[in-house]
Amino acid sequence: MQRRNFLKSALVGSAVAWTGLPIQVVEAAPKLKITKIRYYSAPGYNKPLFNQARGIVEIQTDGGIVGIGEGGSKDMIEQCAQMMIGEDPFRIEHIWQNVYRGMFYPPGREKLHALGALEMALWDIKGKALGVPVYELLGGATREYVECYATGFRASKAKTEEERARDCIEAGLRAYRIGPTGGNGDQPFDFYENAKKTIEFCKRIDAAVGGGGKWAIDLHTRFDTTEGIKICRALEELEPYFVEDIVRSENPDVYKTVRQMTTVPIAVGEQFGDRWDSNMFIEQHLIDYTRFTLPNTGGISEFKKLASMCETHYVGMIPHFTGPLATATLVHVLGSSSPMRCLMELGGGEPERPAYFNEDFVNFKNGKLYLNPEPGLGVKFDPKKATFVMEVTAKTQFPHPILKSPDGAIHNW
Repeated sequence: MQRRNFLKSALVGSAVAWTGLPIQVVEAAPKLKITKIRYYSAPGYNKPLFNQARGIVEIQTDGGIVGIGEGGSKDMIEQCAQMMIGEDPFRIEHIWQNVYRGMFYPPGREKLHALGALEMALWDIKGKALGVPVYELLGGATREYVECYATGFRASKAKTEEERARDCIEAGLRAYRIGPTGGNGDQPFDFYENAKKTIEFCKRIDAAVGGGGKWAIDLHTRFDTTEGIKICRALEELEPYFVEDIVRSENPDVYKTVRQMTTVPIAVGEQFGDRWDSNMFIEQHLIDYTRFTLPNTGGISEFKKLASMCETHYVGMIPHFTGPLATATLVHVLGSSSPMRCLMELGGGEPERPAYFNEDFVNFKNGKLYLNPEPGLGVKFDPKKATFVMEVTAKTQFPHPILKSPDGAIHNW
C-alpha cells in the first residue's frame, strides 16, 4: 500500500511539474472515457480541399465533458474516430500514436488533417476537465500575444493594393502579404512577363508601407526556378519579411539549390504535415520560416514538437491559415512556445467569427491575437448552427494488429 501511494504521488508530482498546475487540480481530474464522436460540416464552406477542411469534430465523454476540434474529411474522421472510442481522452500521445501507427502504413496528409482535428478536441477536453486553458497545459504563456499579418484587408475602403497595404499596417498588423501578378482567370500565364510585373508590384508595395519588412509575398509555387530566383534576387534589397513558396513543393531537395541562390527570407510548409514530412527543411537550414499549421501537422502535440525543432535551428514559425478554430488553437500553441519569431496569418486581416462558435473564442485587437484564458480552447460550439454529418459510437470491426513493448508503448506491427 505504501509503495502504491508513493507511485501515485510520484506520478501526480510529475504531472504537476509538467503542467504547472496545483496538485489539487491534477488529483481532482475526472476519469473519463470517449463515448461518441460527431462530425459536422461548416455552413457556407464548400471548398473540396481535404487539407483545408473546416468540418467541426465533437468528442463526447462519459463524464459529460465535450471537446471541439476542426478539420478532416468525413471518411478520414470516421476511420480515426473508430480507433478512439472507449479510450481515456487524457492519454493524448498514446491515442495519437495508436491512430497514426495502428493501420500500419504511415498516414498521408489528408489523414493527418483528420487526426489533427481529433487531437485538438482531446486537448480541449483536458483543459476543460482541469479548468485551465490549453496553453497552461503546454507549459504556460511565453508571450502576451501573437503578431499577425494580413492576406488582403477587408476593413480597408481603398481602391488600390498599395493603399490597402498602408491601411493594414496602420491598423496594427505586422505585415501585408501579396501574391504575384497574373494567374487568375483563363488567360495564359506568361512567366517572363509576370516575373517583371511582380518585381515592380513589390517595389510599389514596399514604398507604400515604408519598407522595414512590413510586407511579404507568396509566389504560390507558380514560377519555375529561373523566374522564381530572378524575383528573389530583385527583392533582396527591398528586404521583405519573407518570400513564400518560391518553387513547387513536391521535391524538398530543390531548396538546397534555392537557398544558395538568394538571401531573401524563405518561407515554406503549408503543403506539409508531420515532422517526418518536413524535418529536412529545418535541420538543413533551407528555410527561415515554417508555414506548418493546424490541423495539418496531425495536432497540437506534433506542432509543439516542430516548434522545438524550429527553436533548436533558429527557424521562425508563421503558420498558414486554415480555419477559425485552428486559428484560435494556434494562439495557445505559439503562445506557449519559443521559436525565433512567430507570426500568424489572417485572411482579410481579421479572424473569422462563425455563428456556430461563441463570439469571444478568439481575442483579437490592434492587429494582434491575445491568449484566451478560458478553460480548454475557450470555444463553445452550437451544433444547431452547423450541419450534422455523422457520428461514431463503436470501435472499428476491422482492427489492425497492434504491437506493444513490455512497458505498454506502441510499436509498428
